[in-house]
Formats: sequence, structure tokens, C-alpha cells
Amino acid sequence: MYGEDVLKGNWRRRKVIPEVDAERDLVVEDAESGFCGAVIGFELGAVVLEDRHGKRRNFPLAPAAFLLDGQPVTLRRPAAAPAQAQRRVTASGSVAVEGVRAQVAKASRIWVEGVHDAALVERIWGDDLRIEGIVVEPLDGIDDLAGAVREFRPGPRRRLGVLVDHLVPGSKESRIVAAVTDPDVLVTGHPYVDIWQAVKPQRVGLSKWPVIPPGRPWKEGICAAVGVREPYDMWRRILSSVSSYKDVETPLINSMERLIDFVTVP
Repeated sequence: MYGEDVLKGNWRRRKVIPEVDAERDLVVEDAESGFCGAVIGFELGAVVLEDRHGKRRNFPLAPAAFLLDGQPVTLRRPAAAPAQAQRRVTASGSVAVEGVRAQVAKASRIWVEGVHDAALVERIWGDDLRIEGIVVEPLDGIDDLAGAVREFRPGPRRRLGVLVDHLVPGSKESRIVAAVTDPDVLVTGHPYVDIWQAVKPQRVGLSKWPVIPPGRPWKEGICAAVGVREPYDMWRRILSSVSSYKDVETPLINSMERLIDFVTVP
């Protein structure tokens, strides 16, 4: 009733449990709990597994504590790889070019509507623009944009990009922009009333930007809604919250990237 003789053969030899490096994305199962997930890292000496639903759990690296393809294994932390030089990334998300000085300014330009727009563009795209030799100039509004463009005299080697606030169908801004038809000028914009609103509200401690009724100055209305005395103080708070492209909304990013590509065409 007991089958084969348990003393038959080499009964002293133990089964060897293989050791496996817990490489990232290796899928294993915790033998005790049945939790199955991919390795995503380590915390306090334990391996962190994440299942297909995004749930994470930590497990000690105990002997024979995991199953790999149904077989028991002992996970071990992989040996540290040789340190590699980290690539520096600019605030815009592009790879920084090391050891290159800013170019002498080219004839091409990017115009923005005001000093706040220029400061925000500098904060995110300044490194890229200096490498390309492109100067950003603030305008005092765009009411006479067509006249300013004619005075600039754009050409194939003197291109002009213009970033416009609140560029939405049917707006005053859209009618002004429609009058600019020069092939060496590209006008792009974002849908926000002011460049302030292109910064993600969570970065300045808001769930969303307050809605300001038509007819009331927008910046003053924002300051009153959030309890800030002066627009200058609010702007300083906004700008200090921005360190990279991740802090601003996608429409602004897309518009600026298009302008930079346009004015830097060889």
C-alpha cells in the first residue's frame, strides 16, 4: 500500500532549488500566498511584485519562496551593473548636448504675447533655444500682428514663429491670426485665456483653475479667487512651480515644439 521502497536508491541526496536573479519584469508566484506578479524593484531587502491589476506587494527573498513556471526557485537580487554615465535631459525633455555653447542669435525669432509667456518658455525650452540660436521676444499684445509681421520682413532665412493665447475658433485672436498669410511665418497657439492657465493647476495647489466671468480682468479674478493680493505674487508662485514640460498642458507643449521646428529648419 506504500508503493516503492523509500530506502531504495540514494535517499540522502536533497533536491537542489535553483537560484534565479530577480531581474525586472520577471514573472513569479509567491509560493505561500499565491500572489503572482512581475518584479519591479526592491524595498528594504524585499522584492516588489506587481500583478496584472497594478497591485503591488513586497516579499522577503527567502529560500524556495517563489515559483517560476511552476517550479520552486530562490530569488536573489541581481549584481549591480557597472555605473553608466547618465544622459542629462533638458526641461523640455530633449537630450542635453554637452560641451556646446549657445549659438550667436540667428535672424529667425519666436514671438510670444508678453513677459510671462517669455519667462515660461525660457523656463522649459531655454536650453534648446540657446543651442539653436533662437531668441524669444515678448510682444505687447497681438492687435497689430499683421503690421508687426510686415515690419519684421520674414524670409526663408528669417523665419518667424508666433505663440498666441486663447487661439480658438471664433475668437478675436483667430481673426487677427487669419490676416497673417506669409509662408515664412507660423502662428500657433493654445486654448487658454492666459499663459497662467497653461500651467497644470495641481502644480500651484488647485484642483482646477477658477472660472472668471466675462468682462472681469482674468488675472485679477484669479488672484481674488485664490486669495492672493497682487498678480505679481501669483505669477511668482506659478513660475516657481514649473521645472519641466511635465508641469504644463499638452496644447502648449505641442505649439512650442512646432514653432521651434519651424524656425530651426536649415
